Amino acid sequence: MRVIAIDGPAGSGKSTVAKAVADALALGYLDTGAMYRSVAFAALRRGVDPEEPDKVGHIARDMQLDMKDDGTVWVDGVDASIEIRGPEVTRAVSVVAANSAVRAEMRDRQRSWAAKHGGGVMEGRDIGTVVFPDAELKVYLDARPDVRAARRSKEVTDLEYETVAADIARRDALDQGRDDSPLTTADDAVLIDTSDLTVDQIVAAVVAELEKVP
Repeated sequence: MRVIAIDGPAGSGKSTVAKAVADALALGYLDTGAMYRSVAFAALRRGVDPEEPDKVGHIARDMQLDMKDDGTVWVDGVDASIEIRGPEVTRAVSVVAANSAVRAEMRDRQRSWAAKHGGGVMEGRDIGTVVFPDAELKVYLDARPDVRAARRSKEVTDLEYETVAADIARRDALDQGRDDSPLTTADDAVLIDTSDLTVDQIVAAVVAELEKVP
């Protein structure tokens, strides 16, 4: 099973780069962040407070989640591809992602996905450190805070840059400070600063690192 792990904070370019690398290597692609967003979406849709750990953990185990190859995300039979990127889910996802029961369930689903697809390019915040510590290649993408905020503000057009920057700083603090699988760089990961690189340059750098793997 061939797994390429791409981790990093919000706005570092994970999704764009991971998709491009998957295309270049003819591998499947999985956005694990979308899975945690889907749990948050399911909780909100069911009227459950994201800060109720037991109830949210139950939802994570009970929900139907289908990550389609075309990039759409279906939650409990509903196409939630747009809603999981909305501000309400974005505000809730960090506390949901810190829930140990949710993380355990999502890790199982991520490993099952990889087994079914024979591996793939998987992006998130703990792929190389926890989900697949033996991945063929681990990459950690990062960028300057202002660059990350600018990128994310283009994606979230209904929010001001300052609001997006504050949300990213808050998310960083929560992701890096949580007890279960915090956002961190694996000891053997390749660190790439994407601030001043094009997508093609980043993909070329990842593929070049892969070619060095024995």
